Amino acid sequence: MKYLTFNELREKLGGRGRTTLYRDIAAGRIPQPFKLGGRLYWIEDQVDAFILELSNVQ
Repeated sequence: MKYLTFNELREKLGGRGRTTLYRDIAAGRIPQPFKLGGRLYWIEDQVDAFILELSNVQ
């Protein structure tokens, strides 16, 4: 299992802006992060599933 940092998440989602990502997280459009040592991380498998689901909807 790999954890993504905020910058890795941004890259994976096409370079989206910080504010846009935080809005998407608050709205439940992006999987919730977890805190580890004061930093936010996302589980890569969850992000990949989100991207796959998004591509199937469009």
